[in-house]
Amino acid sequence: MPTESYDPSATRVEGRPPNTWQMLLKTRSPHTRAVLQALLVTLLWSSSWVLIVIGLEDIPALPFAGLRYTLAFLCLLPFALRGGLVSKLRRLSAGMWVRLLLLGLFFYAVTQGAQFLSLAYLPAMTTSLLLSFTTVLVALLGILFLGEWPAAMQWAGTGLYLGGVAVYFYPLSLSGGEGIGLLVAGAGVGANALSSILGRDVNRRGELNPMAVTVVSMGFGAAVLLASGVAVQGLPRLAPGHWAIILWLAVVNTALAFTLWNHTLRTLSAMESSIINNTMLFQIALLAWLFLGQPLGWRQVAGIILAALGTVLAQIRKGERT
Repeated sequence: MPTESYDPSATRVEGRPPNTWQMLLKTRSPHTRAVLQALLVTLLWSSSWVLIVIGLEDIPALPFAGLRYTLAFLCLLPFALRGGLVSKLRRLSAGMWVRLLLLGLFFYAVTQGAQFLSLAYLPAMTTSLLLSFTTVLVALLGILFLGEWPAAMQWAGTGLYLGGVAVYFYPLSLSGGEGIGLLVAGAGVGANALSSILGRDVNRRGELNPMAVTVVSMGFGAAVLLASGVAVQGLPRLAPGHWAIILWLAVVNTALAFTLWNHTLRTLSAMESSIINNTMLFQIALLAWLFLGQPLGWRQVAGIILAALGTVLAQIRKGERT
């Protein structure tokens, strides 16, 4: 992998030694920049959980989610159109249209709607841990839909994840609407796993680039989510502070974060991306403790560590570059 070396003569000014920031810029390789960008994206995505919980104090969950992804779709649409989206869509087969619409329905309408709704009943870390089961479920569903049999390492990861969840929830004690939250999160996990299988199938066909796939599926899913949210929970009256949260989530934590993450995938291996993505479990736990007052005991911390290791192992495939 190409690297950049630091040239002292390039940063000296009138005999003064280069400062630390200049040295970092010169010594940072493309791979290091990709790692830092990916970590920034995970931090943005992790902060979303805090902002969602804060917003849910006044904004109904489903219209909240629908507004976020509708605005994110509008932000990404001009870039997709500039990349020839219309001409590409005209050449799509009916089967691909069905796949794209189902991807939008499962991932944006159901998965994201379930995330927002479950956060109204459960702590951020609990919802995050449950949704991370998607990785394990995808490995299992791959047997049925893709004919991909998990390797021994993936089976070990599945067992480790389940053990971590058991440690986290032991002893199981539900109060208030937590049972509803668990059911909603479970529906989100199932939809997320199905969308992962669909997304892999769509990308393998190569008819559309990732940006086009995201824009089309997000546009449809966001429309369904917003329409159903308004029908069920009504259209909320939003104060400037509410709009600030929604706009930040849409523009920065969705549109910008998606663009940066796709950029990192050109440099990072699938395994590296998986490991970085799984740092979100720890980031969300820390942010929820700092900003939401949701502390964790030693047992919950141990469970998160085991579950995170399990999800990483469950994503290792034969011949994958690490």
